[in-house]
Amino acid sequence: MTPENTPLWTARVLTLFPGMFPGPLGFSLAGKALDEGVWALDAIDIRRFAHDKHATVDAAPFGGGPGMVMRADVIDAALTSVASLTRPIYLTPRGKPIDQNRVKALAAEPEITLLCGRFEGVDERVLEEHACEQLSLGDFVLSGGEPAAIALIDACVRLLPGVIGAADSLAEESFEGNLLEYPHYTRPEQWRGRAVPELLLSGHHERIRNWRRAAAERITRERRPDLWARHQNQTLAIKD
Repeated sequence: MTPENTPLWTARVLTLFPGMFPGPLGFSLAGKALDEGVWALDAIDIRRFAHDKHATVDAAPFGGGPGMVMRADVIDAALTSVASLTRPIYLTPRGKPIDQNRVKALAAEPEITLLCGRFEGVDERVLEEHACEQLSLGDFVLSGGEPAAIALIDACVRLLPGVIGAADSLAEESFEGNLLEYPHYTRPEQWRGRAVPELLLSGHHERIRNWRRAAAERITRERRPDLWARHQNQTLAIKD
């Protein structure tokens, strides 16, 4: 690949189900950017690194208990095969919750390597050996890491230069300044007895900005007191 068409960003995914990719990432903005070579996707089948003819990747947990655990030697071989420039990320409910700041940092890297677990998870020793960062999509459990990987990749890709046409819109999205985004309205002006707020039809840009700011603050205060507290602390720090 020549320097002119080298992707800005690469997502490498280690998974038992490479057929799940690109999946939703092949559509809309992410799909268009993938087709145009803005970013690249490499889905690697973990079973390729199994050591027996049955491509066994898991075993019963030591100490007993339900389910199976993905083997350290197989995962090690898969991770070692990847000449990664960045620390591998293991997607797990035990991980630190992903937020917009972490997404921005990952989008600024040249690439990311994501490890998708299945069954009861991955042998802890291989996570320690490769110093895997552990991240979570939220306080719930999925069947595997692949849906979380797709969500994380999508969040990163939309931040790459040129992916979103109106780049200014990124500055007003949820989590900017630790606020949730204000409500949006479009045509028709009247719908099932509900009217668009009159101020938004006024053309008075300063008053509209103030209304949107107040709405964002109200929604954040009501729905995400944790974010609201962070926003207030940030505001105080700026004033100081």
